[in-house]
Amino acid sequence: MKMIKVLFKSIREYTKDSIFAMLFVFFEVIMEISMPFLTSLLIDEIDQDKIAAARTIGFDFTKIIWLSVALIAMSFIALGSGVLSGKYAASASAGFAKNLRKDLFKKVNDFSFANIDKFSSSSLVTRLTTDVTNVQMAYMMIIRTAVRAPFMMIFSVIMAFVQSPQLAWVFVIVVPLLFGALIGIMIGVHKIFRRIFKKYDALNESVQENISGIRTVKSYVREDYEINKFKKASGEIKKDFTYAERIIAWNQPVMQFAIFALNLVIINVGGYLILKNTTIVNGEVKQVLTIGKLTSLITYGIQTLMSLMMLSIIFLMILMSLEAARRITEVLEEQPTIKNPENPVFEVKDGSIEFENVSFKYKADAEKNALENINLSIKSGQTIGILGGTGSSKTTLVNLISRLYDVSEGTLKVGGIDVKEYDLDTLRNQVSVVLQKNLLFSGTIAENLRWGNPNATDEELKQACDLACASEFIEGFNDKYETHIEQGGSNVSGGQKQRLCIARALLKKPKVLILDDSTSAVDTKTDAKIRAGLKQFIPETTKIIIAQRLTSIQDADLIIMMDGGTIIDRGTHEELMKKNSEYRETYLAQNHLAEEGGAK
Repeated sequence: MKMIKVLFKSIREYTKDSIFAMLFVFFEVIMEISMPFLTSLLIDEIDQDKIAAARTIGFDFTKIIWLSVALIAMSFIALGSGVLSGKYAASASAGFAKNLRKDLFKKVNDFSFANIDKFSSSSLVTRLTTDVTNVQMAYMMIIRTAVRAPFMMIFSVIMAFVQSPQLAWVFVIVVPLLFGALIGIMIGVHKIFRRIFKKYDALNESVQENISGIRTVKSYVREDYEINKFKKASGEIKKDFTYAERIIAWNQPVMQFAIFALNLVIINVGGYLILKNTTIVNGEVKQVLTIGKLTSLITYGIQTLMSLMMLSIIFLMILMSLEAARRITEVLEEQPTIKNPENPVFEVKDGSIEFENVSFKYKADAEKNALENINLSIKSGQTIGILGGTGSSKTTLVNLISRLYDVSEGTLKVGGIDVKEYDLDTLRNQVSVVLQKNLLFSGTIAENLRWGNPNATDEELKQACDLACASEFIEGFNDKYETHIEQGGSNVSGGQKQRLCIARALLKKPKVLILDDSTSAVDTKTDAKIRAGLKQFIPETTKIIIAQRLTSIQDADLIIMMDGGTIIDRGTHEELMKKNSEYRETYLAQNHLAEEGGAK
């Protein structure tokens, strides 16, 4: 019930369409149930007229005409009700799915990195697409077919008792037995569908990795490996679906057998009752069961069993959608690990940063901290260099500043205030981050830059690009700032992409600018120009630079060296050259390679 309550919040403005769909289905069922009854009266009337014709001069067509007109009218009402129920059901289910996707997407955008790590990006994509589609189809069947089938089955059985109580008991015996068999079939496939959805996540993950890393795949000639990996994941899904379909395949033949068996019983028993209970009183034929009633009983039998088959299909669809619904509900009920405080601070005074005994772990149950007892004081306007090998948690450290993650222990302050006290948008607008993985979106260069500031003028765009040394290549494009960027920035080089991302970050005019290895793809000359520009034009902005190239940080006010999630040393370039042999050896080695490269 809780899951249904959560999902149905997304129906909202489509509640009216859902009600209308069910209402028109009800009218359609009433008409379709009434028509066999009128047909039986019409057949019996014609039959009686034939008997009368043998004794009188002619037929009385009045009753026949009125019954025929009533049948035609009911047919049109049923048709109209069916069309309208389909229209409203389609509108309600499509609208429900639209709202569900919107709610999911909004929820995902509110997630912290920790929430996204919990689900994985490929699983979230599956939930937003495949799972929502399954729930949409189930909802359409619920408000239309799931209303129609029970009403049709119940009213058909009632009308069967109205026509012939003696023969209608066949329905009472057959229907529960058949319903039990169909339920057994459906339950058998439920576990399979739960397994399939998990494999969908693995398949989507394979596709996502392959497409996003297609250059790496081709560079290492791993196409065959990736194709086989995808083929294996796809084959697992095909295997499970095939097994499920084999079980479901029993549905149709079992139902067909039941329909033919029921019809056979009704015809034979009905014929016997007609012959046995037919008497002539005062020249008139008296029958407990007439041919017309027998015909309607056959129709009601088919309607009952077809409704039962529809119910089994609905039950199957609901079983499939239940797992999808559960996965969607998980996302909708997930609470972001990072939230705005009740009375947030809406102003960042300056770019000073203070780490006080900060420790951090990605998961609460993790055995080891990713960061351990970090103490670091950064004054506003300082340039800080961070150096460390792969896995030293450099990126983790800077991610805490903009609250992409929250500290597990200790306190982190920006502008003299704990980051947890800030309004999230305010903090992140003042702490601009150029992440290690640079990402551009499809659109023009100007549109990408205005992610940093939607109201930025053309002059401000140019100034930011001048600082990031991006103007020189932008001016070389025919359309300049209106040049179209392909998805992911695939039509610009790595260095160009990095410079555009730096320019985008600068447009936010932040108090703190974090460059996470963001100049690794540019040459040393351009790197130096970018650093000089930042120092000259945004002197009051605190700049934190993560780099592998020591020349990128040697002019920093403070360089910290990290290893294993801790700060192992700190100082200026000159200080570290004197006291830290590892730093000195790295610097000399890099300079030696640079000199060799220059000589060549």
